[in-house]
Amino acid sequence: MVYKLIFPAMILATVFLACTTRQEADNAAKNSPTPSELAANQPETHGTAVSTVELTHPLNQAWVTAGQGIYDAKCLACHKLTDEKLVGPGWAGVTKRREPTWIINMITNVDMMLEKDAEAQKLLEQCLVRMPNQNVTQDDARKILEFMRKNDGEK
Repeated sequence: MVYKLIFPAMILATVFLACTTRQEADNAAKNSPTPSELAANQPETHGTAVSTVELTHPLNQAWVTAGQGIYDAKCLACHKLTDEKLVGPGWAGVTKRREPTWIINMITNVDMMLEKDAEAQKLLEQCLVRMPNQNVTQDDARKILEFMRKNDGEK
């Protein structure tokens, strides 16, 4: 008998707590900034040229995990982890083809790389889309590099 009363009460409470009025939902939507507004309000950052990168052996697993999170948030829309091109080139084998400093510089300061680096210019010709500045810090770019290394099979 108690179960017959508890179950409907739980459903009623759930419905009551989950529902908002249409006006409340509209007001919340009007007052919340869109993702593009949030990005527009964020100052654009550019890295300085990186000349050395110290690689870890074995891989720093905390950096790999953080790098995957950054990839999921900022890179996944344009880059696959295979060699297949999406918008930008696939990442498979990138750490075997490119120096770590090149990768970090391409992530943190794409404008400088497209201006000065022949390989970056070739990628732009192939992909036909300029890589946007994702405001990735050098520390975060290093974590992305660690994730790339793991993707390429390093231990």
